Amino acid sequence: MRVGVLGTGNMADALGTRWAAAGHEVLFGGRSPERSRALAGRAGGLPGTLGEAARFGDAVLLALPHHALAGVLAGLGAGEGALRGRVLIDCTNAVGPGLLLTTGTGPGAARTLARTTGAGVVKAFNHLPDAVWRLDPFTAATAEGPLAVPLCGDDEAALETVRTLVRALGHVPLTLGGLERADQLEAATALLIGLWKSGHDPRTLLPPFEVVTAGDRAGRRGR
Repeated sequence: MRVGVLGTGNMADALGTRWAAAGHEVLFGGRSPERSRALAGRAGGLPGTLGEAARFGDAVLLALPHHALAGVLAGLGAGEGALRGRVLIDCTNAVGPGLLLTTGTGPGAARTLARTTGAGVVKAFNHLPDAVWRLDPFTAATAEGPLAVPLCGDDEAALETVRTLVRALGHVPLTLGGLERADQLEAATALLIGLWKSGHDPRTLLPPFEVVTAGDRAGRRGR
């Protein structure tokens, strides 16, 4: 698969490098030609501009700081530009001061992207930091098995493309629903970031799955 990467930062490096190692053709496009060339050289990919990455191949990873998106999308032509009709993977997090979502009570980041770009947006890879995506999948796995990667999108073909890229990392895609569910995923990620930054392990909030579902199973047996 051919994957264009918008950005040359940590998430672009982590995901793009792993996809290149898995045999996919990856083009890294950035605002700095020097950084694009350096990352492509390390990752075994191709260097290019933001416009070239947006038009490259089967999917485009949006791996830029959320606050920079408006300027970048304007340069790419927004709804009439390079991303229209493309599979666009949104791994951004619109988290501002106080670890609150900058999208407020309006549509979430992914839904706004879909409206402004005309792309088949899939929210994915945003719930964990770049360090996790760099890990061997066996190291990143949970006690119950491979790491589940939540996906939200309205376009089934776009979702299937991203499922392929999740599996290329050795993880398991978990489709949560349409882009309206992406709002919930973005909010949950903001909460996770806050817990991690305060030194709290989010896993301590949740009992084992069997405990949570025991009442449901008992109720079904009693019918």
